[in-house]
Amino acid sequence: MAKENSGLHHQTEARRKKLTLILGVSGLCILFYVLGAWQANTVPSSYSKLGCETQSNPSSSSSSSSSSSSSSSESAEIDFKSHNQIDLKETNQTIKYFEPCDLSLSEYTPCEDRQRGRRFDRNMMKYRERHCPSKDELLYCLIPPPPNYKIPFKWPQSRDYAWYDNIPHKELSVEKAVQNWIQVEGDRFRFPGGGTMFPRGADAYIDDIARLIPLTDGGIRTAIDTGCGVASFGAYLLKRDIMAVSFAPRDTHEAQVQFALERGVPAIIGIMGSRRLPYPARAFDLAHCSRCLIPWFKNDGLYLTEVDRVLRPGGYWILSGPPINWKQYWRGWERTEEDLKKEQDSIEDVAKSLCWKKVTEKGDLSIWQKPLNHIDCKNLKQNKKSPPICSSDNGDFAWYKDLESCITPLPETSNPDEYAGGALEDWPDRAFAVPPRIIRGTIPDMNAEKFREDNEVWKERIAHYKKIIPELSHGRFRNIMDMNAYLGGFAASMLKYPSWVMNVVPVDAEKQTLGVIYERGLIGTYQDWCEGFSTYPRTYDMIHAGGLFSLYGHRCDLTLILLEMDRILRPEGTVVLRDNVEMLNKVDKIVKGMKWKSQIVDHEKGSSNPEKILVAVKTYWTGQPSNKNNNNN
Repeated sequence: MAKENSGLHHQTEARRKKLTLILGVSGLCILFYVLGAWQANTVPSSYSKLGCETQSNPSSSSSSSSSSSSSSSESAEIDFKSHNQIDLKETNQTIKYFEPCDLSLSEYTPCEDRQRGRRFDRNMMKYRERHCPSKDELLYCLIPPPPNYKIPFKWPQSRDYAWYDNIPHKELSVEKAVQNWIQVEGDRFRFPGGGTMFPRGADAYIDDIARLIPLTDGGIRTAIDTGCGVASFGAYLLKRDIMAVSFAPRDTHEAQVQFALERGVPAIIGIMGSRRLPYPARAFDLAHCSRCLIPWFKNDGLYLTEVDRVLRPGGYWILSGPPINWKQYWRGWERTEEDLKKEQDSIEDVAKSLCWKKVTEKGDLSIWQKPLNHIDCKNLKQNKKSPPICSSDNGDFAWYKDLESCITPLPETSNPDEYAGGALEDWPDRAFAVPPRIIRGTIPDMNAEKFREDNEVWKERIAHYKKIIPELSHGRFRNIMDMNAYLGGFAASMLKYPSWVMNVVPVDAEKQTLGVIYERGLIGTYQDWCEGFSTYPRTYDMIHAGGLFSLYGHRCDLTLILLEMDRILRPEGTVVLRDNVEMLNKVDKIVKGMKWKSQIVDHEKGSSNPEKILVAVKTYWTGQPSNKNNNNN
């Protein structure tokens, strides 16, 4: 009987322990569920703390004072071991620290190096086109800012002022003194807004254009300025809601594109040479040349044929400077009347052969317009065949593609009054209207519903970014680059802020969407990120990239892409990268050796999403003069 009671007692005790265990496990499950839900809805660790850890520029009037503590840095870290079953051995390896390059490389542009360019043919300006370094010429060091570099002025003050120490070149202020391009005033440059053909200033010059064609009704949104100088034309178009891509080569007019970007105006190093411009067909509402020195009449009008490719149906080409109004200026231009008349006649002939209509010539301005479609043009080409309409051509393909002496065909239409490819909404409705390329089904696996869904996704992402980076909505970032822009959703969501975005579509991307981006009234360019970008160092305040490293992880060295990002980024600039956590851990290990402060935070949907976000700030530091220079002093 005692044994039976003892057995019964043990069974009861075992049941009690089992019940206790079940209740304990259930309680823990509930607790972790509540904690997980709380974490998913909690604002990620404050990005502003990370920003404060960067070394502040003591000489900059626009740089905030720095304060930090190691405890705040440690509390901002996220432990991914608790959320992701991944191999973290990579992150525990020794960090490689990158040394600064020599100060002589402070303005290094890898694919527009003038010494390298001298190896190439001068015909059609080939020596000033992109020529990137060979494998043994690649740099594995950090491009240094000049010794007294200051954080640039904020927009809109930056339109008119830049620090001399950031771009220590007085050449343009002397060479273009009479034309009011740029002036030196103590420790800064001032940009009066002048230009070779607009002595009264760019604002008055644009007003003159607005009297000839409609500039303010929203029909003209994107523009291209060829041979832009310091981009005053583009700077003053911005107040009229027109976004211009200004380009100029790296030539004897030292640093003109660098000045433009320092002002907060979109610009890129480029030249009208032997290759297509890196933009899709039908991208721009307006093209402009003000004494840009491009020989439009040479090579059978090849350069105007390229302008025709990138102009939208119904778009305008504006020309001022030689040979326009040659009867008044021929003596000052030191050319004969016969020579100038012959040049203008040649330009007129090329424009007619492209089926353009001359809108007007008044004073120093001549304006032509591209036809809405090619219905009448095809009839014209039955008699005047040169240049012919290209038989088969991908008009959007423009990366290292040679110019061709034929007209890029417009999409077919049945009505002479119909816009080829589809009419665009006026600005600002254009930004969120479904682009014609998507309506026509030219982007694989993309439709109007998916486009609208992408817009909603970006609303949520920008709201998340604002929590991580409070400065995003405060005008801290003027020049922004999206290295893998897709449909331009990030840029469209940033339109409410005083920023502009260079939307880059990698030539390796599965979907080539740059045409869609331009149809939204945004700007951008093609790029292969295994090569350097066509800009000067320190020209962007913020860089964004989603999925870029997964795209290029097997194509080229991720370190070189990150060093290129460092070259482009300004001191105290911000980087936001989206990718899977394994890739971001690889990236994080590299950037910790580049004088960046970084952290990885959760996706906007919460910790369970395998995609994460790496946020980094480039710390403030400058190059130092060499010992040799110090000794000479």
